[in-house]
Amino acid sequence: MAHGRFITFEGMDGCGKTTQLRVLAADLRARGLSVTETVEPGGTEIGQQIRRILLDPANTAIHSRTELLLYFASRAQNVEQVIKPALAQGGLVLCDRFTDSTLVYQGCGRGLPAATVLQLDGIACEGVRPDLTVLIDIDLETSLARARKRNQHNDLSESRIDDEGNHFHESVRAGYLALAAQEPERFVVVDGRAGVVEVTRRIAEALHDRV
Repeated sequence: MAHGRFITFEGMDGCGKTTQLRVLAADLRARGLSVTETVEPGGTEIGQQIRRILLDPANTAIHSRTELLLYFASRAQNVEQVIKPALAQGGLVLCDRFTDSTLVYQGCGRGLPAATVLQLDGIACEGVRPDLTVLIDIDLETSLARARKRNQHNDLSESRIDDEGNHFHESVRAGYLALAAQEPERFVVVDGRAGVVEVTRRIAEALHDRV
């Protein structure tokens, strides 16, 4: 039975991962490969409804455990409805965020135990894990500046998370870099402070012969 490859894009808000995922998807399709793009939270109609709850800046009363369970509810639906079927057909799946985001945002940022996150991952994902993860790394100052610029244009895609304090975002970045150090064979870390074209070039160079 054919089995495709699962590639995730991770990074702090404003790192440019969504743009780079789309660029890579277009390049892979131009090479004749079957590519499925998805996003978390979201990726499905049910996931999009959950996404609106999670990212609505008015929902300040969401408890950290509620938030955690909602992310995994969206993920479970995405895995079953989108990711598993595409992989079973031998295609490439590119996902904008996955469980690594939950480990760093809800784990490192919110202080929830990593063991709890991984236990829920086992239930929601049933063993589906990325084959390759592109981590676009930026510093806190760059992340916050890009988030402010984005929100000025009424793009509220991450607005509730943007409102967290500096310590939260610093913990997220440190968490990402720690994960990459633990699994260097899976992670490709790219400096995201350069322009879009240069970041694209660096990702293409890093992924050469891996995709």
